[in-house]
Amino acid sequence: MDIPQISWNYQLSVHCCPTEGSYPRTKASQVCGISVQLEMLELWQQFNQLCTEMIVTKAGRRMFPTFQVQISGMDPTAEYILLMDFIPVDDKRYRYAFHSSSWLVAGQADIAAPSRMHFHPDSPASGSQWMKQTVSFDTLKLTNNLLDDNGHIILNSMHRYQPRFHVVYVDPTPNSHLNAQRNFVSFSFPETRFIAVTAYQNHRITQLKIASNPFAKGFRTSDSKNWRLSTWCPPEDRTEAFSLKLGKKKNKALQQ
Repeated sequence: MDIPQISWNYQLSVHCCPTEGSYPRTKASQVCGISVQLEMLELWQQFNQLCTEMIVTKAGRRMFPTFQVQISGMDPTAEYILLMDFIPVDDKRYRYAFHSSSWLVAGQADIAAPSRMHFHPDSPASGSQWMKQTVSFDTLKLTNNLLDDNGHIILNSMHRYQPRFHVVYVDPTPNSHLNAQRNFVSFSFPETRFIAVTAYQNHRITQLKIASNPFAKGFRTSDSKNWRLSTWCPPEDRTEAFSLKLGKKKNKALQQ
């Protein structure tokens, strides 16, 4: 039986995409005019064209590229909470076929990991504070530890995810919880979709991360042929290890 190959040639979005399209006028005035611009868009697009992979570990691993945005349209005097969550793109599990350098459907998705939100550590803050600088979620970490008690985002390896960004207006009025649906807006960027992995599968992803991640500068050489890549494939077609034979210190750097 032929295994279907996944097509990744979906439309790229240059601007932010509200998760549910245009927001109705019933949204609070403090949020209905908010717009969000994804930073490092060109870099995200480069990764997206190769099918972005993000490492998950038991201890938690930071994302690269880091999710960063510029926000406009906030009420400068109002307070807002910023947070992120990650939702499955589909109900499939994937595997990487090295002979064809492509991702294939490997079956139905595993049981979904516990859903979590990551709150930006500066929350809550005023609209003027959020808008005056780039908002970076550089403390966010991804894990595959279902028993994680550090607040990291729990994901299943070999599953595809869509990060979502949420802006919540801190309503000071009594019984504000009754207006919860009016006080937030959500945004998602197709360019930031990724497959969670315990080790990089596509060597081109590894090379792009080395070339663009400042924490991996120790891996860079003038001749890309000097990158010695090795993979180990345990049973059941599951590639669980990927190493660059450049020394322990440099392997640690790539984990950033």
